[in-house]
Amino acid sequence: MTLEQLVIWIIVGGLAGFLADMLVPRVKLGLLEAIVVGILGAFVGGWLFSVLGIGVGGGIVGSLLVAFIGALILLMIFASVRRSARRR
Repeated sequence: MTLEQLVIWIIVGGLAGFLADMLVPRVKLGLLEAIVVGILGAFVGGWLFSVLGIGVGGGIVGSLLVAFIGALILLMIFASVRRSARRR
């Protein structure tokens, strides 16, 4: 992995995590958390899209879309778990 690839992962992860954070109202992330959620979301989204047989094409836009959807799923799960833990 080159330095350029690492920077692209961080930028795409940060954007995806930030956008997902804006849509899930019960979770507010900082910059580092948004980057981590976006990168983890890219893995989740990539796995999910491959299982469902969905192709979004290559490039930054496709990677951002997959990471955003994965990050959105992760944040929705996190918000749901946190909400149910507060009820106890």
